[in-house]
Amino acid sequence: MNEKILIVEDNKALAKFIAKKLTSALDIEVDIAYTMQEAKLFIAGHKYFLALLDINLPDSNNGEIVDFAAKKKLHSIVISGITDKEFRYKMLQKNIIDYINKNSQNDIDEMDYIIQMIQRLQKNRNHKVLVVDDSRVFRQTMQNILENLFFTVIAVAHGEEAIGMLKSQPDISLVLTDYNMPVMDGLELTIEIRKTYSKNELCILALSGNTDEEVTAMFLKHGANDYIKKPFSKEEFSCRVNNAIEALENIQLITQYANRDFLTGLYNRRYFFQEVNDYINEIQDKGEQFAIGMIDIDHFKKINDTYGHDTGDKVITALADILRSSTNPQDIVARFGGEEFCVVLKNINRHSAREIFERLRENVERFSYHTKDDEYIRFTISIGALLFHEEESLDNNINEADMLLYKAKNNGRNQLVFQA
Repeated sequence: MNEKILIVEDNKALAKFIAKKLTSALDIEVDIAYTMQEAKLFIAGHKYFLALLDINLPDSNNGEIVDFAAKKKLHSIVISGITDKEFRYKMLQKNIIDYINKNSQNDIDEMDYIIQMIQRLQKNRNHKVLVVDDSRVFRQTMQNILENLFFTVIAVAHGEEAIGMLKSQPDISLVLTDYNMPVMDGLELTIEIRKTYSKNELCILALSGNTDEEVTAMFLKHGANDYIKKPFSKEEFSCRVNNAIEALENIQLITQYANRDFLTGLYNRRYFFQEVNDYINEIQDKGEQFAIGMIDIDHFKKINDTYGHDTGDKVITALADILRSSTNPQDIVARFGGEEFCVVLKNINRHSAREIFERLRENVERFSYHTKDDEYIRFTISIGALLFHEEESLDNNINEADMLLYKAKNNGRNQLVFQA
């Protein structure tokens, strides 16, 4: 079921215009209420992702709908024709996401901004934010703003608590840290975090009432992404947080494109060698064994010639999904190109490796791809695999596995040849 947005606006033409813009730009359903009473009925009967609220309604013209929505814990953006700064400031003190001015009866110049804001809020649900501040008041203030922006929020009182939380919650995307704190201050925390997390993995926003410009510079030099001076406005705070998260997402997307195969989402050949070499260095003195398997789809050219290259791509994608589901998350699975794949099974012995590769082959043999023309395509794979030989380079091990793969092909295909 699609998410829903509630528009509360007494101007019917404007309300319908907003609804049309939102439904065409977003995968979302829209309800429209023209009075506060209608809005109450909608809110009582439905669950909404967000509400867009006008201030002046026929049955309430003092912003009562804003307080009602807050009481019902409904995330809200106020859209109003009132441009008075004091009134705007008063509204922003309430538990709303944003206050946006509408410029005319029939149009809203900020419509693109509203759509971008909604998209941002939807994505924010994928992120955890860690708030670090020894002031309970500031912690609670930041937590309220961040939760209203749909972030999952964890709040702690000092740097040592933050380090412990990062160890137990490694998927935190953003750390907001005060400067002056007991036990470990914000600058020390920033330095400590950057020993483990790069800017590509985690954002740090520093906050402080300190007016010394050297403090700002020190934070930025030691790895903070941005610096916010206290006291801050809700709008500035929200914009800086959203911008930081968006920048992190963009960096991670670029990194993914660089490291992943565009068709299957598996690691590409270049990144595979980087990952495996890092793993080899990591286990160098541990005596840990691992296996390498080269995999190739049998008679793939026939699939392409019979069904077309689009279907051939679907078969490659299907095999990638089987490889992912048939191995452990810590294993390394990569597409080397065309119909050729490579799998590294970490921390494993010869017997278990042989079992997993054989089970993988069987899973493919049992699988059939259902085409849009209601045909079922069955295919098989050949595998050449071995336990990694420490005395040889990674390239040599890959070449040996490749030779075993060709042996499997020459022996009739749809089989595993595992070096004894």
